[in-house]
Amino acid sequence: MNVTQTTQTSGQSKLQKDDILRIFHVSYFAMSRLASFPWTFLEEELHSSKSSEFILDILKQTCLHSLSRKFPPSVRYRRLFLSEFIKRQEATNCEPLDELYDALAEVVGAKETTECYKSYLLPCGDAVSLLENVAVISEGTTGLVTWEAALYLAEWALDHQQVFTDRTVLELGSGVGLTGITICRSSRPKKFVFSDCHSTVLQKLRDNLELNGLTRQRSPAISVEELDWRTVTDEHIKHLDADVVIAADVVYDPDIVESLVKILSSILKVLSSEVLICSTIRNPETYRVFKQQLEKAGIRHHVITEPITHTFPYSRVSSIEIIQLYR
Repeated sequence: MNVTQTTQTSGQSKLQKDDILRIFHVSYFAMSRLASFPWTFLEEELHSSKSSEFILDILKQTCLHSLSRKFPPSVRYRRLFLSEFIKRQEATNCEPLDELYDALAEVVGAKETTECYKSYLLPCGDAVSLLENVAVISEGTTGLVTWEAALYLAEWALDHQQVFTDRTVLELGSGVGLTGITICRSSRPKKFVFSDCHSTVLQKLRDNLELNGLTRQRSPAISVEELDWRTVTDEHIKHLDADVVIAADVVYDPDIVESLVKILSSILKVLSSEVLICSTIRNPETYRVFKQQLEKAGIRHHVITEPITHTFPYSRVSSIEIIQLYR
């Protein structure tokens, strides 16, 4: 059962209670908004049982989990999470739990940093853990955090692993690496080329590949390329020899649309690649201009409308669209 289905079917059976534990587990490590957690179910359970056993179960899936020790969410997030937890527990007058207060005491005096870990749980149970920046914009780039379209494209890739299996994949604007790492961990591509143009993003990307063990294995072959869309040549693109080209959340700034269309045009000219672009449509006008520029360049597109399995917790308020490009 996926995260969205679990949220929609929360009830009173033991299976559904386990599903709630999973929501806490998955949402905590992805640093989801606290308001998205199933607090109401927790309070109902505590009111009826007057026992702290369920709280301990949740703590073992969040703050006390081994993954939290190795790749902890930000200090501020853990502090807010535990404070909310304690507030809910105290409101139900159930027995106090020392482990809950001990966990809060541990983070109250901890030093906050500009970086944190987010972990995204795959259907197989493995986690993709990423070092990300706490701030959405830092060092002059938005590429140091994971954006919704990267998660959406990763979900699509999990549903369509055959698209990437035994093929060479090029990712434009890889950012911190969520989509590409998910594909490498699940789809067994022959080779995966991560790319970006910002030096700090590229270093964070390399760190995350190392973090997830991709640099220590032979399959798939991994490379990281500094790729400037404005100056890349047809010869360079031909050398990459990609069977599949993907990009997520790269259509966000009108100033880069021209260079993005330029490299996409070159890819379609010199390679026979499947090209997939996933976009969160925050600014419909920018997205409209992007599609107009594609048309002017002789590039047609097909909107992929099939539903995907909701694996990761993230906001789905904004419209997200995947298009396949072809001449």
